[in-house]
Amino acid sequence: MEHTDVIVIGAGPAGLFAAFYVGMRGLSIRLIDPLPEPGGQLSALYPEKYIYDVAGFPKVYAKDLVKGLVEQLAPFNPLYALNERAETLEKTEEGFRVATSAGKVYTAKAVIVAAGVGAFEPRRLGVPGERELEGRGVYYAVKTKAEFQGKRVLIVGGGDSAVDWALNLLDTAQAITLIHRRPQFRAHEASTQELLRKAEEGALTVLTPYEVRRIEGVDRVERAVIFHNQTQEERVLEVDAVLILAGYLTKLGPLAGWGLALEKNRIKVDTTMATSIPGVYACGDIVTYPGKLPLIVLGFGEAAIAANHAAAYANPSLKVNPGHSSEKSEEKASA
Repeated sequence: MEHTDVIVIGAGPAGLFAAFYVGMRGLSIRLIDPLPEPGGQLSALYPEKYIYDVAGFPKVYAKDLVKGLVEQLAPFNPLYALNERAETLEKTEEGFRVATSAGKVYTAKAVIVAAGVGAFEPRRLGVPGERELEGRGVYYAVKTKAEFQGKRVLIVGGGDSAVDWALNLLDTAQAITLIHRRPQFRAHEASTQELLRKAEEGALTVLTPYEVRRIEGVDRVERAVIFHNQTQEERVLEVDAVLILAGYLTKLGPLAGWGLALEKNRIKVDTTMATSIPGVYACGDIVTYPGKLPLIVLGFGEAAIAANHAAAYANPSLKVNPGHSSEKSEEKASA
C-alpha cells in the first residue's frame, strides 16, 4: 500500500486544480485516473478545441489549458496513477483505502472525487455503415484538426461541440455540412449566431431538420445519405468524413457502489463540497447541488473548496482558509 495525505480520483481539470490546492497546503497528493494522460475529457475528446469561458483567457486550446494545469501542479511533486480505474473506496481507522483496476492499493487521510461525468462513450446513431466505417471516416471526436485537412466533412449534432467544431474546422476542411434533427440548437447563443452567419456567407452549409439514414463507402467513408425528418426527402452528400457529435453516454461505474449519496447519477455535496461520507469530498461535473452548472470555471471554484476542506480534514492543524497565494509567495521570497 502506498500512502499520501490526500487522494484525488480523476485527473481532469477539476481534479488537477484540486490537487494543486492540496499541494499549496503542504500535503502530499496522488491522482488516480483511467486515462493514459491527465486532462480528462479535454485531453481525450477535444484537445484542439478552443475554450472561451475560462477567466483570463480570451480563448485557449483545451490541450494548452491542461498543460498549464499540469505545470501549475508540478512543483508539488504529485504522484500519478494513470491507466488505473478506482474500483473500491473503503473507510479505515487511519483514513481511506482505494483499490484500483491495476491491482494497486492506495491509502490517504482524505479523498476528493473529481471523476468528471464518470465513464463515457459516444452516443452512436445506430445507422447502417456507422460501425463498419468507424475509424475509417466515422469519428466521434476531434483529436487533431489535421485529420480533416482538405476533407469534405459532415457534422451531426446541435450542441456546443457540433457548432464549435463546424466553426473551428473552417480553416482546415475543404467543405463542411452540419445537420441537426431540430431547427433549434442547444449550443451557446453567440456560437449559434456565428454558425448561421457563416452559413449565410456560404462558408459552410447548415441543414435542419435532417438526420443520417446511412453511411456508405468501401474502404472508407465515401458518402452519407441524409433525410428531412418531416418530409422524408433524401439527399446524398459526397463526403470524406462523418463527425458524429451527438453527446455521450455516461456511467458512474464502480463509484455507484461506494455508499455515497447520489442524485441522478451525480454525487450530492454540501457547500463545503463534502459528500455523505466524512472525509470524502467531491467537485466538478460529478457533483450536484442546488444551482449547479456544468462549467469548467465553476469546477475550479469547487475544486478549491473541496481541496481546502479535505486538507483540513487530513491535517486538523490546518485552517480551512488558506489565505492569499500572493502572500505565500512574498513569505517565501523574504525567507
